[in-house]
Amino acid sequence: MNYLITGGAGFIGSHFIDFLLSKLSETDRVICVDLLTYAGNPENLADAVKHYNFEFIEGDICDEALMDSIFAKNSPDVVVNFAAETHVDRSIASPDIFFNTNLLGTVNLLNLSVKHGVSLFHQVSTDEVYGDFAQREDRYPKGFTEDAALLPSSPYAASKAAAEMAVLSYMRTYNLNISISRPCNNFGERQYPEKLIPLTVKNALGGRAIPLYGDSGNIFREWMYVKDTCRAIYTIITLGNKGGIYNVSPSFSIDNRSLVERILSIMNKPHSLIKQADDRKGHDKKYSICSEKIKNELSFEFEYDFDNSLIQTVQSFIK
Repeated sequence: MNYLITGGAGFIGSHFIDFLLSKLSETDRVICVDLLTYAGNPENLADAVKHYNFEFIEGDICDEALMDSIFAKNSPDVVVNFAAETHVDRSIASPDIFFNTNLLGTVNLLNLSVKHGVSLFHQVSTDEVYGDFAQREDRYPKGFTEDAALLPSSPYAASKAAAEMAVLSYMRTYNLNISISRPCNNFGERQYPEKLIPLTVKNALGGRAIPLYGDSGNIFREWMYVKDTCRAIYTIITLGNKGGIYNVSPSFSIDNRSLVERILSIMNKPHSLIKQADDRKGHDKKYSICSEKIKNELSFEFEYDFDNSLIQTVQSFIK
């Protein structure tokens, strides 16, 4: 089989490619397309390029002619779309870029998947499409389930929710086989340094202040080690049902201040480095999703312990 992975030079995408290559036979091929913007790094593919059945192509998923030629030449059976602008603060400053890449780029991939007879299109989404859990917590005691209404708060989350709607419409209209994953916050090696965990490590190493939005003790996120995310997505593309939407979270929740304090303790750095910053516009206070569906339908179990994975991740940024 031929796999086309978009956004594969990024944090999660590159880890997924490594995992995928470890699972495939010698006759399978993996083609990675990435524009190599600020978050894409060729070094993330250092292990992948050692495989003769892997190919990297620098390119934009919004470039119809380029992507059409890639589909025509490589005849992908499975498309996994990681390509996206992801940082919420950047989406607030420049929302048009996010809708262009995250929505229109996805639509371009969908059109080409229909044209070239792709067997499965998998869209990597986010738990942020549900919006603020704090506003609907009483209705979902175990976290948002996959049938909860999408109420995104930021341009980033809205662009990802819109992309999901496009993906679902192509299943209904064109009978395209699709699936969607909605992972919680990821962490691990190679993560871009503007994200909370690597930013904390970088600033702490330099003795610089670590800014936290508003009342950071009341900002809760669920966290998952990136290798569990890769395992989950692989499970969905191999075992998931047509049109299946799957939340992916081990349900480990922690407030931002406590998380940063854990990192500083691992590094033996003072907690006084934490500084309060003005709150983000439209800031969601809490995310929580229920992952019973992927566990029950696909017999998926999370493997990685948060504390051990966090220590390993912090150490990787220090080296």
